Amino acid sequence: MSTSATRTLDTGRPPSWRRRRLDPDHSLGLRLTLASTAAFLVLVPFALLALLVLGAWAPLHRLDTTITDALHEHAVDHPAWVVLMRVWSEVFAPMPLRVVVLLVVIWLVRRQARRLALWATTTMVVGGLLGPLLKLLVGRDRPELLDPVARAAGYSFPSGHALNATLAAGVLLLVFLPYVRRGPSRVALWVAAVLITLVTGLSRVVLGVHFTSDVVGGWLLGVAVVAATTAAFTSWRAHTGLRPVRPVREGVAPEVERRPDAT
Repeated sequence: MSTSATRTLDTGRPPSWRRRRLDPDHSLGLRLTLASTAAFLVLVPFALLALLVLGAWAPLHRLDTTITDALHEHAVDHPAWVVLMRVWSEVFAPMPLRVVVLLVVIWLVRRQARRLALWATTTMVVGGLLGPLLKLLVGRDRPELLDPVARAAGYSFPSGHALNATLAAGVLLLVFLPYVRRGPSRVALWVAAVLITLVTGLSRVVLGVHFTSDVVGGWLLGVAVVAATTAAFTSWRAHTGLRPVRPVREGVAPEVERRPDAT
C-alpha cells in the first residue's frame, strides 16, 4: 500500500492539497509542482534584471557598455564577422522562426496532434505578446554608437530575437525529442536548440543593437514561458488519461511519434 493511502486510512480523510503537490505517489501533482516552481524561479531573475534596468543600476550599465564597446570595436575591424552575424540575425529573426513553428503546427494538426499543436501555438503567442509589452513598459533605449554596423527600431529590453529564438528552439526541441533515439541524434537536437538560442542572442550584441542584459532578459523570459506552458500542458494531457512524462527527456507528447491520433 502506498504511503499516501496509508495516511488516508490513518487520518480518515484524503491528504491535503499541499501534501499531494509534493507526494511522490502523486506523480502528476509532483511533476506539475516542480515545473511550475521552475517557471517561477526563472521569472525571479528576469524580474530582478528588469528592475535593475528600470532603475538604471550603475554597475549593470557599466558592464553592458563595456561589453558593447568591446564587441563593437571588434566588429568594426572585422567586416566579415559583421556580415556573418547579420545573416544569422536575419535567418533566425522572430518572423522566420514563427513561420517554421507555424509549419510544424500545421504538420501536427494533420497528424491529429491538436493538443500538441495548441501548446506550440500558445507558447509562441504568449511569448510573442509579452515581449513587445515589456519593451513598452521598460522603455529602454538601444545602444548609441558613433559608427554603428547595424540599426534596429524600437525599444531594447528584452531582446525580441533572443526571446523568440528561445521560444522556437524550446518548442521544436520538445516536439521532436520523441522522434530521436538516445545517441548522436538526440545530442545533435539539443546542440542545435542551444546554438540557435545562444548565437541568435549574441548576434544582436555583436551588431550593437542590444545590450547584453537585453539578450539575457530575452533568454530568461523565453525559458519561463516554455516552462509555464509545458507545466500546463503536462497537467492537461495527464487529466485525459495519458501517462505523466518527463519533457526534457521524452518531449511533451511522446505518444505522438507512435500513434498519430493519440492526442
